[in-house]
Amino acid sequence: MKANTREWIKKAEADFTSAKREARARKNPNYDAACFFCQQCMEKYLKARLVEADIPFPKTHDLEVLLDLVVSEQPFWESLRPQLAELTGYATAFRYPGESATRSICTAAVRNAVLLRKQIRADMRLPLNE
Repeated sequence: MKANTREWIKKAEADFTSAKREARARKNPNYDAACFFCQQCMEKYLKARLVEADIPFPKTHDLEVLLDLVVSEQPFWESLRPQLAELTGYATAFRYPGESATRSICTAAVRNAVLLRKQIRADMRLPLNE
């Protein structure tokens, strides 16, 4: 695996850890941040796969745009589109005044991230417990 790919994965894992921590916080949970970190985790995993395949990608937070590029290498990842589409909006939806994530939205975002991460790591031959 390329060094740059490993860097993307390390960043994705840091976002995954942050999402889980914020979602589980007993005092002052930040559901907005947890949703954002779920989106960021998936964005970085998709970019890691693209880097590994030497596929250039634009600067974007749109997970479906990145998925469109990845499916040439991982065609069965097309089945991940609904969950990725749901997470895409969290790059900006709750980052500014006007909307806030609820506990149930956060729980769904984390659940999607857990499932997507499991599939992506398995397909990239990465252990789940790393």
